[in-house]
Amino acid sequence: MLPWVVRRTGLPLLSLRCVDCRSESATTGEGRFRVNANDKLLDVWLLVRCVSCDRTGKLTVHERAPVRSLDPAELHGYRANDQELVASRLLDPLLARRNRFTLDWTGAWRLDTPSPWLDEPWPVQVEVVFDDPVPVRPDRLIAKGLGLSRNEVLRRVKCEIPLRRPTSTGFTFTVMAGD
Repeated sequence: MLPWVVRRTGLPLLSLRCVDCRSESATTGEGRFRVNANDKLLDVWLLVRCVSCDRTGKLTVHERAPVRSLDPAELHGYRANDQELVASRLLDPLLARRNRFTLDWTGAWRLDTPSPWLDEPWPVQVEVVFDDPVPVRPDRLIAKGLGLSRNEVLRRVKCEIPLRRPTSTGFTFTVMAGD
């Protein structure tokens, strides 16, 4: 079984409407948090920037959270603008739902495949693993990895999941020999 891995190459854009220019895209830029203390309560925001007009906005990470309720390492990560913490918060579906944004993964991922797969006996089995929850259509992913057209993929590939519906979880498929 051949291993394929889908990896994130950068942070995705956010599909989020700007209040100034009505653009639909924003970025986290360098990935910065803003932490504001009010007595023993903390507010933590992830700062985002409009791609079109460069206006800065905030995504609420924690609102009026007691200081003691946060892990000290996590709190230090917010203050130090830890990039792994930025990525984990941005990929958190609860944060996306609460702040009403979706992620645009265009150009923010890559597919790592072993190069000599043609030496394998037919049929060839492939296991796809996702390092991050990148939503991709399996038929497009397989076509990219094998260098085939999507029609050829639909004809030659056997898979347990629908090939035309986006997925962000691992799956396996079998490539049958060509004519």
